[in-house]
Amino acid sequence: MNQSYSATRNQGKRLLAKVPEITIYFWIVKLLTTAMGESTSDYLVYHINPYVAVILGFVGFVVALILQFAFRKYIAWIYWLLVVMVAIFGTMVADVTHIVLGVPYYASTISFAIILTVVFTTWYKVEKTLSIHSINTRRREVFYWAAVLATFAMGTATGDMTATTLHLGYLASGILFIVLFLLPGLGYALFRLNPIFAFWFSYVMTRPLGASFADWFGKPKSITGLGYGDGIVAGVLTVLIVIFVGYLTVSKRDVQREGVRRGYRNEFGRS
Repeated sequence: MNQSYSATRNQGKRLLAKVPEITIYFWIVKLLTTAMGESTSDYLVYHINPYVAVILGFVGFVVALILQFAFRKYIAWIYWLLVVMVAIFGTMVADVTHIVLGVPYYASTISFAIILTVVFTTWYKVEKTLSIHSINTRRREVFYWAAVLATFAMGTATGDMTATTLHLGYLASGILFIVLFLLPGLGYALFRLNPIFAFWFSYVMTRPLGASFADWFGKPKSITGLGYGDGIVAGVLTVLIVIFVGYLTVSKRDVQREGVRRGYRNEFGRS
């Protein structure tokens, strides 16, 4: 097999970009999905049989995952459907670890952080990059979604740890994670912090940030919430997600363009 044939075959295995361009819409929908995943998971677990809820979450996750891998390009509603199911199922995984297995939040946070580190380390060792602008092969796509699932599980445990174990409450936790979410962008703008590290750090923070505010709105006042109820919060967030994803599906504002993708300078948007 000569080199030209091998290169042609490898090029044929490449996909179009399977993730969205990083715009303000990306961060808005990402935060909405993290909040919605928290409130939806809590609502299902406490209003139907928790084992049935976890099974439904897992089935929804698998169906969305199959849909995502069935196409060779980024499709907004499919991508965000999977993110929503990762948010719901990832929350359930973290909650089961604490409630059913009795693992303290600080221990589960450390455990999921180690898992995430292993995913990132393996991904970089194999692919030599962690850039989301390079998600154009099946293997990189697998690494990407493994990292996303790990970030959701770790973020859920972290948010619960600050709110309950450290007794900060949901609002104070949310404010803390707003600061941590914004710091990498500030570090990049002022000190040229590595853009890939900055992106993934902010990405991890979206989970506890969204979940903290979802719990603040949904949980009873007796535990530092506003008492609106998980079901209502989940419903409102679902409507907002549908509106934003519908807009992105029609406008294609978040579709990576080949020429732009080749010339990107950072993970925060188009160059």
